[in-house]
Amino acid sequence: MSTYAIGADRFVMPAGTMNGGYLVIRDAEIGWWQPDRPDCEVREHPGKTVAPGLVDTHIHGFLDHDVMDADWDGLAEICANLPKYGVTSWTPTTLTASTDQLTAACATIGDNYEGLPTTSASIQGIFLEGPFFTEKFKGAQNPAYMGDPSIDTLEGWQQAAHGLITKIAIAPERDGAPEFCADATAEGVAVALGHSDATYEQAARCVDAGASVFVHTYNGMSPLHHREPGMVGAAMATKNTYAEAICDGHHLNPVAVRILVAAKGAENVVLITDCMRAGGMPDGDYVLGEFPVYVSDGMARLKDGDSLAGSILTLDKAVKNVVDWGIVTPEQALRMATENPARANLIDDVCGFIRPGYAADLSIWNPDMTLSETIISGESVYMA
Repeated sequence: MSTYAIGADRFVMPAGTMNGGYLVIRDAEIGWWQPDRPDCEVREHPGKTVAPGLVDTHIHGFLDHDVMDADWDGLAEICANLPKYGVTSWTPTTLTASTDQLTAACATIGDNYEGLPTTSASIQGIFLEGPFFTEKFKGAQNPAYMGDPSIDTLEGWQQAAHGLITKIAIAPERDGAPEFCADATAEGVAVALGHSDATYEQAARCVDAGASVFVHTYNGMSPLHHREPGMVGAAMATKNTYAEAICDGHHLNPVAVRILVAAKGAENVVLITDCMRAGGMPDGDYVLGEFPVYVSDGMARLKDGDSLAGSILTLDKAVKNVVDWGIVTPEQALRMATENPARANLIDDVCGFIRPGYAADLSIWNPDMTLSETIISGESVYMA
């Protein structure tokens, strides 16, 4: 049995942050935290914070690869490189596309995800962002493929994915949306709401039927108005729901993030990247789905209409941003990128927490909230 311990100033544990002490790792799994130095090898990280590995649950691509390419070699390269940004678990995210295209993307992942090297970030599920949206707030989603939600269609994709679909996003105003929410959640799939012009009441009906996540809050949804709270109002006011946020400084003004956290509580806000294939790449021309995109000044925009088209954000930067903006504490920011996304996407049984028996997937942070090191299955896979 291989055993060692990590010493650090702080550990982001499920019950709270533990100051000092040691985290014991046994056979690539989390053992336990203890205050006293254990009788085994100790790897010291003075001045640093140990947290779960980051969990990116809304990411379309990276390094010029896209989930919709249905190319396993490209997805494997994404898995190999995400640990450089603290990410140890992720859910590949699709776009609105034809049924056949989505089936191919799901099958590519479902057929191959279990064979990844232990040094790569793990695929913990699939997020279907669409195609059951509406056109007004389509963003970079293709309206040609939008339609009303169908549980039979979802079940077909789930079969292709070998049961790996963990979340699907829909617009609440589509016909049959509440019924779909009830059916999908009964089958163990989280339902998110987004790319929608729904009223508050339409969104609330879907929440009452089981929907539990709002997709990139503020972006791609009906705004908050004092006479019609809309989707933004529903994201803020509904109980027992999570609100995603793209905290790159382009999609959201930091004040808007502060308002969202004040309304929901940091424990119900999920940091996401919504990263597209240009992430990790130089400025230039790219494609998102079927739409030409240009990347400049830290933003990805559609060439036709100039709307934001996903992001090139990495999750470690999102964590640092919300701390630097003075919105949350370092501990809260780390939970917003680990525990919260794991819960919101129904994968908290395998990732997002420092718990006994979980894979020893960890991120280690400097006092200025820059990433210091990433550990997967107890082994260091990246050091800054």
